[in-house]
Amino acid sequence: MLLLIAGVSLWTLAHLFKRLAPGLRAGLGDAGKAAIAIVIVASVVLMILGYSHAEGDFYWGRSPSMVGINNLLMLLAVYLMVAASTGSWITGKIRHPQLTAIKSWAVGHLLVNGDTPSLILFGGLLAWAVVSVILINRKDEPPVRTGKTTPGREVITGVAAILGFGAIAFVHIYLGYPVFG
Repeated sequence: MLLLIAGVSLWTLAHLFKRLAPGLRAGLGDAGKAAIAIVIVASVVLMILGYSHAEGDFYWGRSPSMVGINNLLMLLAVYLMVAASTGSWITGKIRHPQLTAIKSWAVGHLLVNGDTPSLILFGGLLAWAVVSVILINRKDEPPVRTGKTTPGREVITGVAAILGFGAIAFVHIYLGYPVFG
């Protein structure tokens, strides 16, 4: 459990470092970017190892309706991640599509995983995403959005989201994590 907590904490601190200590972060220059990237990779490794070995109390379990809601939230999360890269129409409506994707992903996983390790992992990353949005909104002006997109870009975004969701589902099934039912 300690590895999992360390991973979530390291992820949170690395991502919030720029917002909480902007002068210190700016002083590190490009070397700071590399250092933060290494810390983020280390945090992901710690989260994976920690989650796979963590044990804890069980509070609630999966139900068919919650699995369906989780899958819809996961499809939304993948769509928002893809849309952030393609500049799809939704990015003109949602100020933080990637952080919204993380929140959608975390809530979906909390609905179907009611054990202590899941609460730490998904709840911790949900809290990080919420805090990030608050900090960004306090400091940064809203971005200027053109809202211009093309039907082709929208189709590419939708197809990429469906394919991405399928790939994630395949990996989950391959690793022994149920995706349906």
